[in-house]
Amino acid sequence: MDRPLRILQVMRAPVGGLFRHVADLTRALSKKGHSVGLVVDSLASDAQTEQRLAALAEFAELGIHPMPMPRVLGKGDLTTPLAVRKLAGSLSIDILHGHGAKGGFYVRLAHLGRRRPSALYTPHGGVLHFSPSSRSGQLFHWLERKLLSQTGAIIFESGFARDTYSRLITPPTCRTEIIYNGLGTAEFEPIAPEDRSADFVFVGELRELKGIFPLVEALAGVKRHDGLPASLVMAGDGPQRLELEERISALGLADRVKLVGSQPARDVFAQGKIAVIPSLAESMPYVVLEATAAGLPVITTKVGGIPEIFAGTTDTLVAPGDAAALRAAMQSAMDHPDALEAELALRRRRVAEAFSLEAMVGQIEALYRDVLGQS
Repeated sequence: MDRPLRILQVMRAPVGGLFRHVADLTRALSKKGHSVGLVVDSLASDAQTEQRLAALAEFAELGIHPMPMPRVLGKGDLTTPLAVRKLAGSLSIDILHGHGAKGGFYVRLAHLGRRRPSALYTPHGGVLHFSPSSRSGQLFHWLERKLLSQTGAIIFESGFARDTYSRLITPPTCRTEIIYNGLGTAEFEPIAPEDRSADFVFVGELRELKGIFPLVEALAGVKRHDGLPASLVMAGDGPQRLELEERISALGLADRVKLVGSQPARDVFAQGKIAVIPSLAESMPYVVLEATAAGLPVITTKVGGIPEIFAGTTDTLVAPGDAAALRAAMQSAMDHPDALEAELALRRRRVAEAFSLEAMVGQIEALYRDVLGQS
C-alpha cells in the first residue's frame, strides 16, 4: 500500500473559485489519509477569510501558515519563498502545490536547487489574465519561463488554459495535465426556486471582468412572458460595486436589480430561475458548474473553459461583452422555457459525467505520486 503523502498547498486568493478548489482538495486529501498544510496570504485577511480558514483547520494537519503575499509586487515576494522553503523542510514535505500566479511562483522558488519536495502548479487563470504588452505581464511571463525547470508538473483546469499558456508564455517544457474541477455529490441535488424568486441570478465578484456592466445593460430590455420587466438578483462584492450601483441607477433599474452581497452560491440560486454568468474571461469557473448541477439553466459566454463544460450544447453561448447578444439570449430564455429545460438536461448530464470531485482528487493524487517517483 502506498504511504500517505505530506502536502503543502500555497495560495494567495482568500475567496473565489481558487479558494474553493484548494478547500475541496484539502478536505479530500485529508480524508484519504494524507497530511496537508496550507500557506495563505497574511495581507488580505478579514473576518470572512478567517472563518473559511477556521473551517479547514481540522483537515490541515500540518497547520495553516499566514505569510505576506502582495497582490502584484512587494517585499513578501522576496521573503515568502524563503519562508516556504524553510517550512517545507521542517515539515518533511513531499509535495509543494502552488495555486494561482503567486502560489506557483513561491513553490517553485522554494524548490530551487532541490530534488524534493516536488513542486506542482495550477494557474487557475492567474498569470494567463496578464496582458503580454503590459509591464507586469511581461515580468510575470518571464518568471514563468524561467521557473519551468523547477516545475514537476503544471495542472491546467481546461484545455483552453493549457493552450493559452502555450500561446502567451511558452509551450511548457515540463509535464502538463488537464484535470477538470469537480463537484461533490450533494451539489447535484436540485434547488427549487423560492416562491417570490427573481427571473435571473448572478453570482460573482463585482468587477468588470465578470461582465457585470453588459449584464445590467442587457436586462434593461428584457421582459417576461406576461409583459412585465424581468428582474435580477446579483450576489457578490468587489471593487466596482459603487460603479455598478451608479450604472443601475442611471439605467432606471433600481427596482429590478437587487444586490445582496456575498452569499453561498446555492442560497443565491434559490432566489432565481435562471443563472447568468456573463464573464469577459474565465479559466474553468465553478459557478457555471454549480448552477448547472443545482438545476438552473445557465446563460453564459463563450470564454475560457466554458465551451468544454458545455461540450455538445455550445450554440447558445454568448459573445463576451456584447450586451445586445446577451439581451437576446435572456429574452429567448423568457420566451422559450421548454427549449431551455431540454438544454439544461443535457448539460446536467455532461457536468455529472465529467466534473466530479472524486475524479478530480483521484487524478491529482495519482499525479503527485507519479511526479514523486520521477524526482
